[in-house]
Amino acid sequence: MATKNARPTRPNYRCVECGHEVAKWVGRCPECQAWGTVEERAAARPGLAKLVAGPPSMRAKPIAQVPIETARATSTRISELDRVLGGGLVPGAVVLLAGEPGVGKSTLLLEVAYQWADKAPGPALYVTGEESAGQVRLRAERTGNVHDEIYLAAESDLAAVLSHVDEINPGLLIVDSVQTMSSPHVDGSPGGPTQVRAVTSGLVALAKDRGLPVVLVGHVTKDGAVAGPRLLEHLVDVVLHFEGDRHSTLRLVRGVKNRFGAADEVGCFELRDDGIIGVPDPSGLFLTQRDTGVAGTAVTVVVEGKRPLLGELQALVAPTNLPAPRRAVSGLDAARVAMVLAVLERRGRVRIGDKDVFTATVGGMRVLEPAADLALALAVASATREVALPPDMVVLGEVGLAGEVRRVTGVGRRLAEAARLGFTRALIPPDSGKLPPEVRATVVPDIGSALRALYEHAEQQPG
Repeated sequence: MATKNARPTRPNYRCVECGHEVAKWVGRCPECQAWGTVEERAAARPGLAKLVAGPPSMRAKPIAQVPIETARATSTRISELDRVLGGGLVPGAVVLLAGEPGVGKSTLLLEVAYQWADKAPGPALYVTGEESAGQVRLRAERTGNVHDEIYLAAESDLAAVLSHVDEINPGLLIVDSVQTMSSPHVDGSPGGPTQVRAVTSGLVALAKDRGLPVVLVGHVTKDGAVAGPRLLEHLVDVVLHFEGDRHSTLRLVRGVKNRFGAADEVGCFELRDDGIIGVPDPSGLFLTQRDTGVAGTAVTVVVEGKRPLLGELQALVAPTNLPAPRRAVSGLDAARVAMVLAVLERRGRVRIGDKDVFTATVGGMRVLEPAADLALALAVASATREVALPPDMVVLGEVGLAGEVRRVTGVGRRLAEAARLGFTRALIPPDSGKLPPEVRATVVPDIGSALRALYEHAEQQPG
């Protein structure tokens, strides 16, 4: 019997995106500004939330006695993907592969399903919620990924997916995509925060219970973030971003989160009409093949994850009659380019304030690392003075506002990659550590020293 002073339980409301609680329902979360993410949540009465000890699911044991055989990764037989995953797919792991539409996610996962089925550790089940089974079959025919051990189902209901898993007992489950799936036990439309959270939780529980590796395809927003609640990335074990320019065949799979390996690895792929293949040595894609130096170009070495990649930066400086000269940037950070141009004019005495400056990378490469600052500065100076850097020289260094050239990490590893591709000279910052003997390095402490090295080389050239 309720006492006279007992207060009725009042519901409260909580944002499923950020967890912020409010006293009444609102259409837009006041904390994260997301629309339609505030849901009702019954408030617990004081005194009823006492914890009671219960039987554990398994006894705790010393960590050295925990068996690790069940956590061994199985290779996907795609070396570039294995690099990012940390060796392959772990039983019970849930992998989220996110990327823009048309970048090649489904093509890559069809190849994963084919390689998995071909080595016969168990059939692969491919569930598509965005396309018909016939459309997926046509893509498999085009890319040569038809196999008797690949099972295909066009479903958007989580309960139906679980029925297929019970019937087929696959060794690998691919769901394309998680935003198209819905759970019959939860309200909300497919793709909404509530449905995405429920579907992902159900698939994670399935994966852990059966030791079944699950790969989920995820959509991205216009800002490049994974669509849906932030909780989605916390629930899964591995988060991969599939990146690529529509005008280039190069695709990068970048690790964002990985509970089974390094989270900063990058895999390189080339998307073709007949499928997608790994590119174990992608540096050649970002260089222009020539035997002589060309004014306005400089080669640098950037690090993607743990992989050093050579990239070519190009600059074009042209006179203009416009009151505000143009600054066009492609493949580089526009703010970083503006800073380097200002330092080059103020500290290096290179007059470019009244000229149009166009900067770009080769092969669709995106260079955001500060280690490419010096190469960008020398490419612009080279284009301004019409003098060329040696074709066998790489340039490394971060440029500060005072014109100093700062140290960057892994100079020895970067120069070793350059030496492997035939580069024999380098301009590097001070205190760069041990260097490979194949490369003759010149230390440049500031932007002025780097420009003098450029001009001295030009004076030594015949003609």
